[in-house]
Amino acid sequence: AEDGRRAARVTVRIRAVTAADAEAWLALRARLWPLTPIDEHRREIAQQLAQPERYCALLACSEAGGAVGFAEASLRADHVNGCDTSPVAFLEGIYCEPGSRRRGVARGLVAAVERWAVAHGCRELASDAQVEHAASHDFHRAIGFAETERVVFFRKELK
Repeated sequence: AEDGRRAARVTVRIRAVTAADAEAWLALRARLWPLTPIDEHRREIAQQLAQPERYCALLACSEAGGAVGFAEASLRADHVNGCDTSPVAFLEGIYCEPGSRRRGVARGLVAAVERWAVAHGCRELASDAQVEHAASHDFHRAIGFAETERVVFFRKELK
């Protein structure tokens, strides 16, 4: 699939994460966000599990039962760039193991996030990606997202 052709679809089961999935979820999160300390991942996992009315966390599991991908979303009531409604469902992160990429897994995860968003009264789903992450931009466009703007954030340390 490195030449751009789509690999054969795989059968996965997409389901909401539970506390029993915390370690598998943590391992996938650490691959997506490797610079985040493990303790911070654990805090965020606990927060999401404790607030299911605000957060959606999903696992994609192979036929053998192993986690091959995940998606996280949240409800945001503050302004979300490019959106006109509130609340907005925001795709906070999505990751698939390399062997499960280009096989419909991420598309299935996002479809499940969309169903969750609609069930929570949302009319828009937003997401973001680093400016330099062209593969993420391509994925977002391929599943129906439209780019709304590009932003560069600045920081100044105060003494």
